[in-house]
Amino acid sequence: MPIISRPPTQNEVKLSSHKYIVSKTDAKGKIIYANDYFSEVCGYTVDELVGSPHNIIRHPDMPKAVFYLLWHYIQQGKNISAVVKNLTKNGDYYWVMTDFEIRRSSTTNAITQYVAFRHSVPKKVIEEIEPLYARMRAIEETDGMEASVDFLMAFLDEKQMDYNQYIAQLAKPRGIAATLFAKMKKMFD
Repeated sequence: MPIISRPPTQNEVKLSSHKYIVSKTDAKGKIIYANDYFSEVCGYTVDELVGSPHNIIRHPDMPKAVFYLLWHYIQQGKNISAVVKNLTKNGDYYWVMTDFEIRRSSTTNAITQYVAFRHSVPKKVIEEIEPLYARMRAIEETDGMEASVDFLMAFLDEKQMDYNQYIAQLAKPRGIAATLFAKMKKMFD
């Protein structure tokens, strides 16, 4: 039986700055693990999440070009950090900073899993990224995803950085927060 979420609301779910959302997907993006905090935030039970495509939480405000870029990186085995607006089961939304770990087969070296670690996003980051994403969505509506990708690349070229560098400049954890985040990621090895 398919799971259907409600239409988007204007209600934001505030994330704890002390907790992380963790999920694992297979190489095609099907959820194979979801931690309890993920379930708590998005409103789906762990049983509803496991076996579902990860895009079950995709918010319509997110430009498709960001997911295109994200998949482009991780399918090449490269990490990418992204700022993402997600949709809850009841239609509310929450912003996350996502960082990936790519898992490979020890025998074939093929990608077998993606582990996503998500945490809260500072308000100043959302204030900067939201207008960029809105512009990209508008471009997608009139000219398609390729035009949105081109716009993003031109935006980043003007700043003389790639998406990862841009996000790092905006929001990547630093200092003790970066150390704690690295230690938390090791728990899922």
